[in-house]
Amino acid sequence: MGNNNTSSLKQRDYLFDNYKALLILLVVIGHFIEPCYQNSNFLNTLKWLIVSFHMPAFIFISGYFSKRELPLSVIIQKLAVPYIIYEFVYYFFYVLILHKKTGLYLLYPKFSLWYLLALFVWRAITPYVKKIPHYMIITVILGLFIGCSDMPSNYLSLPRILFFYPFFLAGMNLSRETITKLRCRTIRTISAIGILLFTLLLAFGPFREMYSSKIFYGRYNYSSLKQGTFEGILCRLICYSVGLAMTFAIMTLISERRTIYSYIGTRTMAIYLFHGLTYSYFKECTPLLENVNTVSETIFLLAFCIVLTATFSIPQLTFFTNKIANLPIPDFRAWIPDYYLSRIILLPDRI
Repeated sequence: MGNNNTSSLKQRDYLFDNYKALLILLVVIGHFIEPCYQNSNFLNTLKWLIVSFHMPAFIFISGYFSKRELPLSVIIQKLAVPYIIYEFVYYFFYVLILHKKTGLYLLYPKFSLWYLLALFVWRAITPYVKKIPHYMIITVILGLFIGCSDMPSNYLSLPRILFFYPFFLAGMNLSRETITKLRCRTIRTISAIGILLFTLLLAFGPFREMYSSKIFYGRYNYSSLKQGTFEGILCRLICYSVGLAMTFAIMTLISERRTIYSYIGTRTMAIYLFHGLTYSYFKECTPLLENVNTVSETIFLLAFCIVLTATFSIPQLTFFTNKIANLPIPDFRAWIPDYYLSRIILLPDRI
């Protein structure tokens, strides 16, 4: 037993556990500073820095671990069913706790639940998309031109699904050997310098006055961002480049060793779900977040985010999310006669 446990520990890739731990913390911080980030130059810079890469990096890692194709039934069980359940959780939380007027709009994901829906779509369609010649170029083009659409920004999260899809595909296509090569000393030095220069550019450059940080969200069309089509496409191309460059740059600097926070990277779903409920309460029911101004208040807020991330990483909450992701679903094939079953093309076990 002891030898097996040691062997399994050695097989874990702590690079990704550590990276995911950092990213989920940045997700929490990014949400909690949303109401107050314009109150100080530091928080404003931090907000821009976080949104420039944290979701591209998270999605890239999701793609990296999605190389193995899964039956559609499994994808529904792991992603679609939890999405629907968590939509109910958020709905009842909004109505009963926040007393907020809302509806159970399954086609309009609440808060950060769009990510579950996006993962479901990406996992379901990617086996077919990869059969299309030059699919990476095509998905980038779709991500650029969805910004010209005037569809509701949250409808099925389609704008974000299309915008972030290239990062998911990039992760699927990257091998661990390539990552190892990228982590050489020269590239790590260049990455560290690049991150520093980019941070200084955000802190002292003119971009924050010229644009909104929403250019990185993928949710908003060019018109709502007050951009023309050409400007919007060019700006989005830059966002793609920044997101990819930052994803790789930070990946080269993350430790590959097991750390005291590595376990957090294995429990991100619970943190992702429950921090959103907590943030919604603070935002809707108290003025605390929007009034963060001073250095001491900023430090306290960031420390609170760290504590919250650690708190929601407890095994009991992860046990809950794992149970939700493994709920049995009916096998509808048992209800269909064999004659018709053999003529159905998109059966789960053929995906």
